Amino acid sequence: MGHQVVAWAFGDMYARPELPPRDRQLVTLGVLTALGGCEIELEVHVNAALNVGLAPTEIAEALLHSAVYCGMPRSINATLVAKKVFAERGLLPITNVA
Repeated sequence: MGHQVVAWAFGDMYARPELPPRDRQLVTLGVLTALGGCEIELEVHVNAALNVGLAPTEIAEALLHSAVYCGMPRSINATLVAKKVFAERGLLPITNVA
């Protein structure tokens, strides 16, 4: 399974030139948030989103925006995962997020 994830998802799919890495991470964060129960994957992808240049405020805004389409509980769960990652990386507090 690990080989398939690395070879197909992170290899083939992430290497496609039609979307830049930061956009792919925004899509991934939205989908994982909407699915729910993906906290481990969300932690990986919040870190990846930061690594490809998304700001914590952009990530927080994307997770807040997802509440409109997938509900508050899933958005809150995703935000708590992001907050954990931000804390581990010394990125708290985040400002300009209502």
